[in-house]
Amino acid sequence: MLDELSSEVQKLEQETQHTEIRMLLSGEHDRSNAIVTIHPGAGGVESQDWAEMLVRMYLKWSERSDFSARILDYQPGEEAGIKSATFIVEGDFAYGYLSSESGVHRLVRISPFGAMGKRQTSFASVFVYPQLDEKIDIQIDEKDLRIDTYRSSGAGGQHVNVTDSAVRITHIPTGIVVSCQNERSQIRNREMARTVLRARLYELELEKKRQELQAVEDSKMDIGFGSQIRSYVLHPYRMVKDHRTKHETSNADRVLDGDIEEFIYKYMVYRGVRNKS
Repeated sequence: MLDELSSEVQKLEQETQHTEIRMLLSGEHDRSNAIVTIHPGAGGVESQDWAEMLVRMYLKWSERSDFSARILDYQPGEEAGIKSATFIVEGDFAYGYLSSESGVHRLVRISPFGAMGKRQTSFASVFVYPQLDEKIDIQIDEKDLRIDTYRSSGAGGQHVNVTDSAVRITHIPTGIVVSCQNERSQIRNREMARTVLRARLYELELEKKRQELQAVEDSKMDIGFGSQIRSYVLHPYRMVKDHRTKHETSNADRVLDGDIEEFIYKYMVYRGVRNKS
């Protein structure tokens, strides 16, 4: 009975926290689906492996949170891990939740690839964009686009075929490059790549407006590769710490298995307090 009661209390706490998070989500696109792109930092196979671990963490979180997630583009590393990955998380408030994850994530561990067993620090960047409603007007001039097709290079499976169905779109004025390879046809990959491009162009416009409206304070972190938002330490001790909210836990394995709700909640409270000040 004690075990059952403890489980019910934990569920109630999670539901309460879930409700509080949604009350804190009042942004224009917080209810939207989220498009997530993950890139490894410098460091070769170590960072590529770390980037793949982050992809797994967010997919696990999506599953735990009853969101639907699907891979749009997956570029495997030559030895291990990934060169990049883009996936979409679909569900009410998906972007609101995951917007807290944009930034650089740092991993400290004993290298599983080096023969000397040395401690290694790796970095990977996470960028989160809202999937925009078709009614939002983002003008894309066709002459500004370079569209390339190529053969899918995923890990295999029924969605990877032997035709040149994968699509890469380069927006020449901004240099933004998006790609999609996991849909069943070139037409669907082209449509989804355009969706990702629209989201990224919209986020770029928002960032320009933010920079015009206010100077970046020393205490604020820019949403870019230079901002380290969270550290995951697996050696010589185990800890995950968010550098914005100072929230931390020693259960790193649980976090890497997708249990990041507490970090999201703490960030939402932190962001709400900052916005009021």
